[in-house]
This record gives sequence, C-alpha cells and structure tokens, in this order.
Amino acid sequence: MTGQTRGSARPNQWLRNLNAKIASIPMILTAVVIFVGGTAWTVLYSFTNSKLLPRLSFVGLDQYERLWAAPRWLVSIENLAIYGVLSLIFSLVIGFVLAALMDQKIRFENTFRTIMLYPFALSFIVTGLVWQWLLNPQFGIQSIVRSLGWTSFSFDPLYNADIVIYGILIAALWQGTGLVMCLMLAGLRGIDEDIWKAARVDGIPMWKTYVLIIIPMMRGVFITTLVIIASGIVKVYDLVVAQTSGGPGIASEVPAKYVYDYMFQAQNLGQGFAASTMMLLTVAIIIVPWAYLEFGGGRKRA
Repeated sequence: MTGQTRGSARPNQWLRNLNAKIASIPMILTAVVIFVGGTAWTVLYSFTNSKLLPRLSFVGLDQYERLWAAPRWLVSIENLAIYGVLSLIFSLVIGFVLAALMDQKIRFENTFRTIMLYPFALSFIVTGLVWQWLLNPQFGIQSIVRSLGWTSFSFDPLYNADIVIYGILIAALWQGTGLVMCLMLAGLRGIDEDIWKAARVDGIPMWKTYVLIIIPMMRGVFITTLVIIASGIVKVYDLVVAQTSGGPGIASEVPAKYVYDYMFQAQNLGQGFAASTMMLLTVAIIIVPWAYLEFGGGRKRA
C-alpha cells in the first residue's frame, strides 16, 4: 500500500504549478527557437562561403583563417581589449567611490543620484554625438580652454589615431558610471548598520572597513556589475559609429562594427558569421564563469 501511495503521488509532482508551467511555454519556445536556433544557425553558416545570401557551401575554417589574417579585425580586437580593461577598472572604481560618497547621507541625495544616472537614460548614439561635439578641437573643450588663455592646450583624441579609443572610453564612462554607482549604492545600503558601528568601536580605519569587510560582503553585487559591464563592452557599436565611424582610418574599429560592415555592406555573410561566432565565444567566456560562481559555487558552499 505504501508503494502504491508513493507511485500514485509521483505524477502529482508534474502537475504542481501547472498554470505557471503552461504560461512559460511561449518563453521557452522563444528561447529555444530564436536564441538557441539563431545561434546554431550563425555558427553553422560561419563555415560556409555565403556572400549576399546564406548558402550551404562549406569551406571549413577558411572564414576564420581570413578573419584572423585581416588587419582590420586585429585592430578591432586590440581596441576592444584596451577599451574593455580600462572600462571595467574605471567603471568599478569611479562607481564605487561615488556610491560610497552618496552613502554618507548627504543633502540633496536624490537630486545628485538623478543627475549621475541621467546619462544612462540617453541612447549611445546621442551620447556619441554629444561627445563628438565636446571633443571637437574647433568648438569643443580644446577651443574653450584656449579661449581662456591656454593657447598651447591640445585635446583632440578623436582625431588622433593613437589615442582615439580613449576618446570613446570617456563617453562610455560618462554614460555608464551612473548605473554602476546605483548598483553599488544598493549593495552598500544592504549592509547591516551594526557592522559599521562595530568597526568604529574597534577603531578600524574607514578605508580598511571598506576593503576588508564591506567589499567582500558585496561579492554578489560586484559579480553582477562585472557581467553587465562586460556584456556592454563586447557589443559596443553605437558609440564608435556616432563618434568616429571607425576612424581615423581603421584606428577605432571594434568587432561589432566589423560584423555589421561585412554582413550588410560588404555582403560577405560568411565572414560576418565567423566574426559573430568569435564574439559569441567571448560572451560565453564571460557568462560561464559567472554562472558557475553564482550557482555551482553556491551549491558547493551550501
């Protein structure tokens, strides 16, 4: 009787939350068909010689060999590496410092928080155009400083092939740092006030409290912020198009622009798919460790 009771109870486990499971079917189908299917389709056709239209004419790894032999692709990878490393470092440092200052219960906090977050509400195209104007040597920052008397002042990163990527980085930091600040501020507000009181009683300096106590407690916030920043770095496109269109020459090329140009302008789908697959691999390198730290690592600790 006990065995029959257990056997009859098992099917009921599948019927639990049946309405929620039925409601999730469209989302599951969308994820499987569009995202997983589209990804598999892109990877498959990256091994073909597709031009204007996709066609199953396999050429093995030829597209990848051409990709990594192309100077434009190598420049885009170098730019992405510089932009990515500096963007991660400065976004986290500036965002955390601003959040720590904002956490001191200052006056007009809501106003300052809104001002800091406002750039994130703008599109990357608008941000790029604004900073293209600000960094223009004829009527931007350089012109304003020179009009104040410093006639030898020079600041035109968007027109210098050696430092153009740093001009794009400035615009990206201006737009994205406010979001990082809000994420960090939310993490700081989640810290128990008793921890701060105990640190003050023990005479621990403020900077040591942050480094040794607060930051380790905000591990989850930092990991989530890193993933958000990194995903934005890999797909950076709008800022480059709005500010430099990849110039001077190919000095500010990035992988996303390379993919777009080859797929829709050069009409070389195979090459564009190969570049897209490499970008997908980069995203996987970011997401897989995050998923392990958030889920797999958490289960082991439990």
